[in-house]
Amino acid sequence: MRQGSLSPGGVEQTQQGNRPPAALVTSFDGLGVGLQGPHGRWEARNPSDNSLAVGRDYVFQIVNTRMAIFRKNGEIVYGPVPTNTLFKGLGGACEAHNNGDAVVRYDQLADRWLIVMPVFTRSRERPDQPPAWKASDRAYISPPGVPDQPGPPAPLFVPPPVPPAPPAPPDTTPRARPPRPPEEKGPFSMCYAISTGPDPLGSYYRYEFLRPLFPDYPRPAVWPDGYYVPTSTGDDVIQKHTCAVDRGHMLLGEPATEQCMIVDGVNFLNNADLDGKALPPAGAPNVVLAAGGTQLHGIFNDDGIYAWRFSVDWSDPANSRLTGPEKIAVAPYHYLCDGQLTTCVRQPGTDQHLDAQGDKLMARVVYRNVSGRESIVAVHSVATAAGGGGVRWYEFSIAPSDRSLRLRQQGTYAPDGFYRWMGSPAIDSQGNIGIGYSFGGTPNFAGQRFAARLAGDPLGVLTLHEAVLAEGQAPQINTMRWEDYSQTAVDPTDDCTIWYVGDYLKKDATTYSTRIGAFRLCR
Repeated sequence: MRQGSLSPGGVEQTQQGNRPPAALVTSFDGLGVGLQGPHGRWEARNPSDNSLAVGRDYVFQIVNTRMAIFRKNGEIVYGPVPTNTLFKGLGGACEAHNNGDAVVRYDQLADRWLIVMPVFTRSRERPDQPPAWKASDRAYISPPGVPDQPGPPAPLFVPPPVPPAPPAPPDTTPRARPPRPPEEKGPFSMCYAISTGPDPLGSYYRYEFLRPLFPDYPRPAVWPDGYYVPTSTGDDVIQKHTCAVDRGHMLLGEPATEQCMIVDGVNFLNNADLDGKALPPAGAPNVVLAAGGTQLHGIFNDDGIYAWRFSVDWSDPANSRLTGPEKIAVAPYHYLCDGQLTTCVRQPGTDQHLDAQGDKLMARVVYRNVSGRESIVAVHSVATAAGGGGVRWYEFSIAPSDRSLRLRQQGTYAPDGFYRWMGSPAIDSQGNIGIGYSFGGTPNFAGQRFAARLAGDPLGVLTLHEAVLAEGQAPQINTMRWEDYSQTAVDPTDDCTIWYVGDYLKKDATTYSTRIGAFRLCR
């Protein structure tokens, strides 16, 4: 059966696959405009920074500064509340600040929930704060932010119910801008909450670690020996970090440490995140990937994906190493929109175009061991021959002998001249690959779609016809920022259903809603 077609260049898929779309098992609105939950109301903030995790019975969503917990039928049972509610009673920066960019993961190996929350506000100077970190081949140790952490497990704070808000007239009272407080010179922080069991409504161990560098854009990954968290110093600095915290001690609620590697002159790093319960070989280092090019230098093209291996020694951090980069040759690509914080995605009815974050590999870079064959899948957004945007995706295999990566297959999903961008992939237990992504371009308002391939299908093609999760009904005109990232998660109950969340705007809405959906590929 013909399953779509490839362009003469060999990697641009110019037709949709002929297999039926993935089955949409369930779909409901998550955090977004108009959402009223049992403990609060939604408060919008752009960009949305969608994060999603799925456990046995619940779906946990974080969007920037707010979090909520749903049953799998869409019933909201907790929230929306500020994300730093998780750190109530801990003290320190994690309790005091709620800057956004928090991310949630479900650790399928331990049936635990992991929440990672950066603090972008500097604290006051303190004698134990870390000195300046510079690029090095050795790991830096992040000091603990509060004494005796994590302390006893803390129950999830449950605010009293909040009644629906009556409509209020707009407040037009002029206000003077408050005086800006003096800038502190102390550390930033990274905050971790790990549940003590599979119930997200139960108790949590909490940790704070001090960092001297701005901890932007965290994208946590689960690996057997640690939780790995890549971050960035900022949009005008070509410096990235990848850190790891001691998963084994955190699961037991014991004192834990964080180790960080600093790398100059690289694009956004992304650590491999484990899908399923089949482990890599004992002691296997975590794989770190980055796209090529350098937007700040005006370099928007490359023909490689770059890989590192992060080996952490928890007993002797002097032995921890980040080895690389190794260039993996791929088909040439050009950043969609020439990178991040730029605009090119068209919308009907407005001159406001949307950002595509085209300079980076998106969350998640996923790892899966299927019957001993280890694969890593990554995606990013690229310009296409048809003039719109496409989802470039790769599957890499890992050589057992030296843990090096080999390109197994690649493709650019661009079946027409519209925009497909900001994707997030997953691999199910059979090795099927699913990718959720934004879809738009005049005359289509931005919404969310999902495409996929089965493990035995011809290489380089998404063979399942595109499925629609959410059709946009209005343009986003209050900002050009769109999401920053979306999120997939594999359901641990069947290791088969792929959940995905992304943004869309409802008719006449001035800001976004999020749509959560679950797709099943297994036959």
